[in-house]
Amino acid sequence: MTREGRRISVALKTARLMPAKTIEGFDFAFQPSLDRGRILALAQLHFIERAEVLHLLGPPGTGKSHIATALGVEAVRAGKRVYRATLAEIIDGLSRAERDGRLPEKLRFFSRNSLLIVDEIGYLPITPGGANLFFQLVNHRYEKGAMILTSNRGFAEWGEVFGDPVVATALLDRLLHHAIVIQIEGASYRLRAHADLIPEHSRSHAAIMPPPPKRRGRPPKNGRTDHLHG
Repeated sequence: MTREGRRISVALKTARLMPAKTIEGFDFAFQPSLDRGRILALAQLHFIERAEVLHLLGPPGTGKSHIATALGVEAVRAGKRVYRATLAEIIDGLSRAERDGRLPEKLRFFSRNSLLIVDEIGYLPITPGGANLFFQLVNHRYEKGAMILTSNRGFAEWGEVFGDPVVATALLDRLLHHAIVIQIEGASYRLRAHADLIPEHSRSHAAIMPPPPKRRGRPPKNGRTDHLHG
C-alpha cells in the first residue's frame, strides 16, 4: 500500500466511514428519482468549501446513508477532515460530555471537521435535553463547516422528532440557510434483491418494490437539488 493509500485508510477509519461506500457502487437505475448528475456534482465537494448543509431525505433503505458515506469518502480522498455518526450517537456523546463538564471540548471535537455527517435523524427518540445539545452543535458549526444530514422524516415533522417545536424551528432556521435538499423516493435499495422473500401482505408497507415505469415525455422534477435561502 502506498503512503497515500495508508493515509486514506487511516482517515476513513477515523471518520467512521468503514465499510467505505462509493458513488460508482450505487445503483442509480434502481432509484430513478435520484439524479446521478447532481450527485456527481456534489462529489466535486464545492458544498464543503461553501460550508453548506446537504439534506438527504427519504424512506428507510432508499440509499441516503450510502450517498452520504460515499460523499464523505470523496472528501477524505481530497484531504478533508470528515466525521460520521448517527444523531443518537452525537447526542449521547454531547450528553456524556455535559455531565463530565467537557461540553465545550466535545463541541470543538465535532466542529473541527470540514464535513460532519449526521445519519438517521428521526429513527430513534431524542433523549431529554438532546435537542438543545444538538442545537448547540449546529449553532457552533453554522456558516463555518459543512454537514450532511440524512432523515426519513420531513421537515414539518421535526418538532415531533426533537420533542420541542421551538428548538426544531431554531434548528431548521440554521440548517436550511445555505442548504441543498435532495428527496429520494421509491423502493428500498437494501432489499431490492430480496423482494420475493417479503410476505405479499407486507410489501405495500415495506416499500421495497420498484416504482412503476414513468410515462413518456419530460421527466418529473423529483430528486432535484433545491437551494434554499432564508
